[in-house]
Amino acid sequence: MKQIKIGDQIWMSLNLDCETFNNGDEIPYIEFDEDWEEAGENGHPGWCYYNYEPSNNYKYGKLYNWHAVNDPRGLAPEGWCIPSDEQWTILTNNLGGEVVAGIKMKSSNDWAEEGIGNNESGFSALPGGFRDAYGKFEDSEIGEGGYWWSSTESDSVDALSRHLSYDSNKVYRGNYDSKGNGYSIRCIKEV
Repeated sequence: MKQIKIGDQIWMSLNLDCETFNNGDEIPYIEFDEDWEEAGENGHPGWCYYNYEPSNNYKYGKLYNWHAVNDPRGLAPEGWCIPSDEQWTILTNNLGGEVVAGIKMKSSNDWAEEGIGNNESGFSALPGGFRDAYGKFEDSEIGEGGYWWSSTESDSVDALSRHLSYDSNKVYRGNYDSKGNGYSIRCIKEV
């Protein structure tokens, strides 16, 4: 498993790409928009490929709703966890703060309109896009943005996340992102 040390933290250097929980149960693959929306509304876990294209999996990994993140069967491999909001903040602070950390986290290729990073951190963040809570992809072109869950809830319907964009060096903190959205997951080593 590829990993990178940033400050005192050890992160996976790739997005999560699994189809089962730690107990072996399958995480449901959800293709159709209405099924994706229903899963989010009912608190059911699910994953998908960006724009239904399995070929996107190789580079970007899968997109998961937050209910998969929070499922008691466990999503992160043994010895790893889904980062909390606090752990994401420690990461960005280690990279100079959220205003400049993005360019150090973004990969040096595959970002739209020359929005690449220098990948100084080795985090190798790619713009894998997202799926909204209604099952739609059109507001988030692959190549333009990367979105990652934290394990921290905002409230009963929202959770916190981090976003990177092709047109900014900043790391954005999503304070109230619908748990039904489909985002990438990057794991951190348990301490």
